[in-house]
Amino acid sequence: MKYDFFKVEINNQIATVSFNRPEKSNALHKPAWSELKEIFNSLSETAEVRAIMLAGEGKNFCAGIDLELLMSVSQYQKIECGGRRSEEIRGLVLTLQEAVNAIEKCKKPVLAAVHGGCIGGGVDIIAACDMRYCSDDAYFTIKEIDLGMVADLGTLQRLPKLISPGMVSEMAYTGRKVHGKEAKEIGLVNQSYPSRDELMESVTKLATTIASKSPLSIRGTKEVLKYSRDHSVEDSLNYMATWNAAMLLSDDLSEAFKASMEKRSPDFKD
Repeated sequence: MKYDFFKVEINNQIATVSFNRPEKSNALHKPAWSELKEIFNSLSETAEVRAIMLAGEGKNFCAGIDLELLMSVSQYQKIECGGRRSEEIRGLVLTLQEAVNAIEKCKKPVLAAVHGGCIGGGVDIIAACDMRYCSDDAYFTIKEIDLGMVADLGTLQRLPKLISPGMVSEMAYTGRKVHGKEAKEIGLVNQSYPSRDELMESVTKLATTIASKSPLSIRGTKEVLKYSRDHSVEDSLNYMATWNAAMLLSDDLSEAFKASMEKRSPDFKD
């Protein structure tokens, strides 16, 4: 899978997606946002992929929206009609949101492995991942406040469901950097590692473990977790009962029981 602004490699049922604009600190211009959406929509339907790692080439994980893309918004000032001008800007924001949403909607678990800077739109992106890990030298900043704008691609909607709302407010109002160890303390990441090599090694091991499980069950677990986040316990339990009524009696269930009885590792189909 070849792309202009990302590296995508698939090995041992794990896809590694890497931002690949190191000369721009992996800031994303409009074509890169389009590729991001395309990649995750594609991997979601790629049967051989069971887990996805998201990382960055170069010194930083992702510097968010390319400043040239932000500056291009000024072109809309040429539109005389205020309603049409607002409609165009809204359309741009929704287009970028769709790229981030593709990560959350992807059927496969996505593990973010963050080193260096995770800035602005980078935080929007990792907030849409299932799990987040980082190296101690990593830092996270909701930088939009320093640009005179409001973070608009999911940070303010997703982060309060991941960490303390008070901490989200502090980050969003101040734009300060939260470094690796603090990110672990506040629950923004599951773990912070001393080095980038240890980060990648550990996240690869976790992805390998996930890839060894029933693909049908992993996809179902992600779907149910997303549903439960946004619904009441009662509604979520009802959804769960309906889900298992449809999915429980599968070949994966049979293989898991058979492997257990035969004292071997299960061999699930993609």
